[in-house]
Amino acid sequence: MMLRTVPCTVAKIARRAYSVEANRNYDIVVVGGGIVGTASAREILLRHPTLRVAVVEKEPQLAFHQSGHNSGVIHAGIYYKPGSLKAKLCVEGLHLSYKYFDEKSVPYKKVGKLIVATTPAEVERLNDLYQRSLANNVPGVQLVDGAKIKEIEPFCNGLKAIWSPHTGIVDWRMVTQYYARDFKAAGGDVYVNFKVSKFTEAPDQLDYPIVVRSVKGDTIRARNILTCGGLQSDKLAEMTGCSAVPKIVPFRGEYLLLHPDKCHMVRGNIYPVPDPRFPFLGVHFTPRMDGSVWLGPNAVLAFRREGYKWSDINVPELIDALRFPGLIKMASKFIGAGMMEVARSAFIPLQVRELQKFIPDIHEYDVSRGPAGVRAQALDNDGNLVDDFVFDHGKGNTALSRNILHCRNAPSPGATSSLSIAKMIADKIEEEFHIKK
Repeated sequence: MMLRTVPCTVAKIARRAYSVEANRNYDIVVVGGGIVGTASAREILLRHPTLRVAVVEKEPQLAFHQSGHNSGVIHAGIYYKPGSLKAKLCVEGLHLSYKYFDEKSVPYKKVGKLIVATTPAEVERLNDLYQRSLANNVPGVQLVDGAKIKEIEPFCNGLKAIWSPHTGIVDWRMVTQYYARDFKAAGGDVYVNFKVSKFTEAPDQLDYPIVVRSVKGDTIRARNILTCGGLQSDKLAEMTGCSAVPKIVPFRGEYLLLHPDKCHMVRGNIYPVPDPRFPFLGVHFTPRMDGSVWLGPNAVLAFRREGYKWSDINVPELIDALRFPGLIKMASKFIGAGMMEVARSAFIPLQVRELQKFIPDIHEYDVSRGPAGVRAQALDNDGNLVDDFVFDHGKGNTALSRNILHCRNAPSPGATSSLSIAKMIADKIEEEFHIKK
């Protein structure tokens, strides 16, 4: 009797194993569950509902890093060079975002934004920025004087400002969850706690030639792969033989929190006029969906790729960053500004002094240390900030080269532009992987 039951049991186990393995065969696997990766997976599956698509994410939840640690602003597209891809995608993304939020009942607030000039030199730059915003078709944008500034933000001082009434705020982590809900409702699968350790070829399965392996030994097979790895995007690309450059260098942005008793002093976003000499925007006032107000951020080198505090240190990652010629050249170019950013990180009064240029009634005792985010800044060998999208394939004619597309840089404002970026990436996926529309 036992001799007859063993083959049956073995057959059941074999069928079960085959079923599990077959269920992990996908037409497209998206590596990276941030807002860009999740939005792209959603767009691909909505266009091609018969495909099997999966998202794999190394953290226990989606939007764990950049997408869940940003300021929550819905940008309007003011800053970007007219005619550039960033300008087009941001303005398109703004409209698509509001349409999506209304359709899905995602909570948001259209609080607006003032970009405030406090000196005559800044007024001249502000006028140029206003012309740029008009060229970019930013909706509703206006140039206003000091009296109008006071009407919009009673506690704010300024000579002149750009008023963007359609700039808003939202919880982008929540938005990512909504994208994931759409994706799963369309038949997509999401795997969390799946940290990719390597990609290998699977010659025994020509239909699904790539094996995606996690650090825990789990595997998924794929016909094609898109990586949207954010802070790890260059490392994922290197796994398939791509160049180490552009390199991701992590910069931490630290915020202060305004005391609840003073939050009434900030109605909407208040931003400085950007200084073209420096790569980062400067400190600003950002109301949040929960009623709090964030002040900042500064910009300092993080000591690990996911380092949200000074004490977060990964020695190999830090050495890797410090040895990179691009960072060395960038640091030497902006050494004075960099030292000032570090000083503002260490001494709150220095950051408050910057904030008082706009709202003089904010004092050191009105603020406390708040959250931080880490920006995946792509740099080239010459120390230039890579300000455009970078897509890459590995070298050669193997499946690891042909069938894996790396999105190595999705520049800010990636969250606002997520739906428009997803459309662009889906177009590129169709072209690269010969998927019929």
